[in-house]
Amino acid sequence: MAFFSSSSSSSSSSPAMQKGVFVSMPVLVLSVSFAAAVFFLISSSFSSCSCPESLSSSRNDAVEASVGGSGGDLRLEERISPTQEDIEWVRDLIRSNGLHMQKNELRKGINPRTRDQQLADLKQYKGISHYEGDEANNHTALPCPGELLVEQHHSNYGEPWAGGRDVFEFLAESSNLKPNSRVLEIGCGTLRVGLHFIRYLNPQHFHCLEKDELSLMAALRYELPSQGLLHKRPLIVRGDDMEFSKFGSDTTYDLIYASAVFLHMPDKLVWTGLERLVDKLKPYDGRIFVSHNVKFCSRLGQDKCSQKLASLGLEYLGKQTHDSLLFNHYEIWFGFRRFKT
Repeated sequence: MAFFSSSSSSSSSSPAMQKGVFVSMPVLVLSVSFAAAVFFLISSSFSSCSCPESLSSSRNDAVEASVGGSGGDLRLEERISPTQEDIEWVRDLIRSNGLHMQKNELRKGINPRTRDQQLADLKQYKGISHYEGDEANNHTALPCPGELLVEQHHSNYGEPWAGGRDVFEFLAESSNLKPNSRVLEIGCGTLRVGLHFIRYLNPQHFHCLEKDELSLMAALRYELPSQGLLHKRPLIVRGDDMEFSKFGSDTTYDLIYASAVFLHMPDKLVWTGLERLVDKLKPYDGRIFVSHNVKFCSRLGQDKCSQKLASLGLEYLGKQTHDSLLFNHYEIWFGFRRFKT
């Protein structure tokens, strides 16, 4: 049996067309089979993922992490401190631009103003607005005092503002911090350190107890808005009595720290605060860090202090230091953990 295809009988048709074309069954079957195989291979290549297996699996892992029990954050392995390669890179960039590593001097800027001069201008001209009359006060969503705009509060704590990054790096890495961890600072001041925690942590995961009004004003009315961190919703509470009830009775922390705060507090209040904080520290893995010295221990004596800490369920982990990245300085930190539930 054969399939037959006839051509038109028009007088203009060629002889070959008039004779027709005959195709045998075996040849047709082989042709159809070959075409089907080619079509299958092409369609399979389009439907399968062309990504490397490792990339596909890592993408799946990331999705699982965002949905699962990791707190909904994909930055759990984010690096905190710069590597030596990072430091060498920026040094090379400084040199390649003809700048100097050792000459720590800068000329005045293009239009230099001291902080005092800036403050005088802000007060005299009511900011730097070109609005006049009634419109002058209608265009600022968060009107800020001139003293904060010129950052006078950056000089209120006796150390360079840049040192806040050093403190953050030490505390975060010493406590094995992750973005979904929870942190409480006792006396966060104007957020010299806290800004770095707030930026790194998930929203609402940074809490602070602070008593100074100026510090609170600077933190809430300048630092958070200017750093674009309002969306992180840190909970900053005014108080000077080591009262932590406003942070929630069920909240537990991975890290609680006080930077040079206990130095200025009566011993009795410090111990009261520790008693209230023990139940808010995660057992075993949570950490408490106190900087400079353990005033309440130095006055009691080491043995008696250890006994009192043990009665609270706290264990002293030793003294640690951390070098600054930018200036010749380090802080001394004393670490504690909660050794029972």
